[in-house]
Amino acid sequence: MKIQIINGPNINLLGKREPSIYGSVTFEDYLAELRKRYADLEIDYFQSNIEGEMIDCIQQVGFDVDGIILNAGAYTHTSIALQDAILTEYLPDLSAVLLDEGIITAPITAVVRKGKERFVCDARLIERESQIPTTRNRQRNSLRMAEQLLDMDHLPELSRFDRSRICVPQSCPRNCVLQEDCRYQQYLRDSMKPDIQICNHNYLLADAAHRQQDRPLLLRSYQALVVDEAHKLPDAARQMYTESLSEREMQELCTLLRQAHYSHIAQNLRTAFRTLVLACQHSRTWKEKTVCSPFGLTPFRSKALADCIAQLQFAGCRTDMPRYLRNRLGEAESILRLFLLEVPTRILYIETDMQGQLTCCAASNRVPQLLRSALWNTGEPAILTSGTLAAAGNFDHTEQLLGLAAYKPLRHFSADSPFNYKKKCLLYLPQRRKERTDNRQLADEIVRLVHACCGHALVLFTSYRQMAEVKAMTDGRWPYPTFQAWRNGGRVIQQFKESGNGILFAAGSCWEGIDFPGDMVSLLIIAKLPFPIPDPVSDYERRQYPNLRDYINAEVIPEMQKKLRQGFGRAIRTEQDSCVVAILDERAGIGGRYHDAALAALPICPTTEKIEDVQQFIREQKRPDYFL
Repeated sequence: MKIQIINGPNINLLGKREPSIYGSVTFEDYLAELRKRYADLEIDYFQSNIEGEMIDCIQQVGFDVDGIILNAGAYTHTSIALQDAILTEYLPDLSAVLLDEGIITAPITAVVRKGKERFVCDARLIERESQIPTTRNRQRNSLRMAEQLLDMDHLPELSRFDRSRICVPQSCPRNCVLQEDCRYQQYLRDSMKPDIQICNHNYLLADAAHRQQDRPLLLRSYQALVVDEAHKLPDAARQMYTESLSEREMQELCTLLRQAHYSHIAQNLRTAFRTLVLACQHSRTWKEKTVCSPFGLTPFRSKALADCIAQLQFAGCRTDMPRYLRNRLGEAESILRLFLLEVPTRILYIETDMQGQLTCCAASNRVPQLLRSALWNTGEPAILTSGTLAAAGNFDHTEQLLGLAAYKPLRHFSADSPFNYKKKCLLYLPQRRKERTDNRQLADEIVRLVHACCGHALVLFTSYRQMAEVKAMTDGRWPYPTFQAWRNGGRVIQQFKESGNGILFAAGSCWEGIDFPGDMVSLLIIAKLPFPIPDPVSDYERRQYPNLRDYINAEVIPEMQKKLRQGFGRAIRTEQDSCVVAILDERAGIGGRYHDAALAALPICPTTEKIEDVQQFIREQKRPDYFL
């Protein structure tokens, strides 16, 4: 068997470039080890810092080899050309082999399916081009490229604002002059032909909704469904099956009415909805995040809802009202009726963002049943994959969330980790205090650990507010560069990676999906066990259990375990990594209420309560240059 390895930019510098991060082993040494370990395989190697050369290699080797292992480096995230090379070169070659063997009877084809906002609307493009002054040559050139390229992912120079102005709208006007020659509609027709359809969770669920409503399909009919990162599917479904009406949407609707010369109707509707907003407002003490509060129907809210619905109904009944406005008015009316009638199949709540903008949300309380009818009752096989489908080795909780419990027995497969946690990881659980740890004590413990590990630390929080307070208490208490990642903190995270021995305070999305290989994170601190934050949906779920204990055991602890394992996964990213993981929540300590639950979520590794053991572990595991 012949295998071709293709590496992208900077992989040739392994062992030389930032050894504290990427290790001291060169790829040549690693390749020699691979060839020794798998002597029965013929392994060829190619590396280039140039995208075109990598594409040439893919095209040249084709299926002269039995398989290609591609590590595109930075091009993994940026290269459309490589994606196209795989779709247009590799898959056809694979088809040829399978055809020769008689395994398939027709070539394999594939397409990446995306939402409307990723494609160019020619009518909106013409309008946008007419608005750009002739002096803005660069912007005009980017828009001209859009005349030839439909997929805006192939237009890296196009600004985010221009993308929003020229993308395909959610509802196309029926009288569009370019309807017959619409490139997007032609793309939709052509994209239904390939055998393999690749899309995200939202697109899959949108297609399922279309099938149930006998609307035009978004994906072609399939014989098998593969869902990667399946642990995120329930949240995607929750969003999909939640109807909402925000202040901004209502303001936009009033603006459209005014532009269509219905100023009086717009003013009355704006006044009625503003009264509803005032009826639903509540006080806020900390504006670090969006706040959700359960909706209760009071006399004031009932009257405000009725008045607002009456205004929407009156406007929608006008015979001279354009169809697109009648549709918008009808959608808003139907959502508000859910609140006025307190529909029992809905979880009703009010969401207020950091700017004080209010949104009325009606979430479905039947997400598992909806997933079952949308995806699993089709009769086609489905494969669900993820690193966190199981909680403490048990799939029951995930099966319940996904609506799969009715299909038992299901086939399960759990792959063992390739990492040697017993030798490469040390779990630090500080001695339990009689009193609950406050932020000052937490900061002191973090400082001790950072000094013991000589920096190289990631500190994960479940609250941005606590993160800010604790970081302020550690300022100036160590010599290492310190960073704080808020929402959309990609640039800060990159700065931390480049620092070598820095400290990163983080929350939110940093719990999963971000790689910190090598010595970049040799100390992972988890400030608090990541229990789910109570919200109206979880409050509804709690009421479905006879008591609080049963709810915690069935819902809360499994969610915490899965999130904890995701966070733990930031520690060890390669077989050469070593790391101290510190969980500073006293509830996880020896004798703590959730000690056993926390340990059950993690790989087996040695545990200590002594800071001296942490220091000894780091001295034994790290090279001399780590401490420079």
